[in-house]
Amino acid sequence: MLKVLVVDDESVVRKGIVLGVNWASMGCIVAGEASNGEEGLAAVKRYNPNLIITDVRMPKMDGLQMVRELRAQGCRAYVILLTAYNDFEYARTALQLGAVDYLLKPFRDQELAAAIDRIRQREQEQTSLTPGDLLPLPKGDKSKYVLQAMNYISEHYQDQDISITPIARHLGVSESHLSHVFKKETNYTIINYLTQYRIHMAMNLLRDCRRKVYEVAEMVGYRDVAYFGSTFKKLVGMSPSEYQDRCR
Repeated sequence: MLKVLVVDDESVVRKGIVLGVNWASMGCIVAGEASNGEEGLAAVKRYNPNLIITDVRMPKMDGLQMVRELRAQGCRAYVILLTAYNDFEYARTALQLGAVDYLLKPFRDQELAAAIDRIRQREQEQTSLTPGDLLPLPKGDKSKYVLQAMNYISEHYQDQDISITPIARHLGVSESHLSHVFKKETNYTIINYLTQYRIHMAMNLLRDCRRKVYEVAEMVGYRDVAYFGSTFKKLVGMSPSEYQDRCR
């Protein structure tokens, strides 16, 4: 499982990447986000991501400067750089800094998925290296429980009564153990991850402008449409109706 950090100064773009991509299907989870390179440096120390997806042009500190500083500090996380500028110099510098890919905005989900597939291929090639050369990826039973919990959520997020209790029971572990392991490996509580997943699915559903907001709220497990709306706005930065209008 790859822990992802997203760094972009445009809030709508950043939230679109964080919430609009089905990370779980790619074996990833977004551990954190930042709005510029300086915040990105602090976030790397806090979250210890395996993959950093960062914009190039940002205020205070741009993406290339951030990656350069991280490399100097010994950070060996994979890096995918994003930019709206098709500039060969950016691409060349990115490669020199060890970036695994360079995507032009707006990019398609398939392009991001392909980039992550290439990272997986690199991981497979690294299996012949010594343990000290490998990126620190979660291993063992703990990660098994985390991935199983994420899979359970993806299959039951529509259930209005879903909580950590049925998830832990399904996995055959205690609630306290599952809660501790999930938080340790993802930086999310089970409920926070469930909320993120529900809003991700809601964003996909709202792209069909024929659907009403209250219908989408019910489809992703919310009884209270007002609570759904406030949660959506808190995470996405706009109301469900405003988001739907942007998709027209």
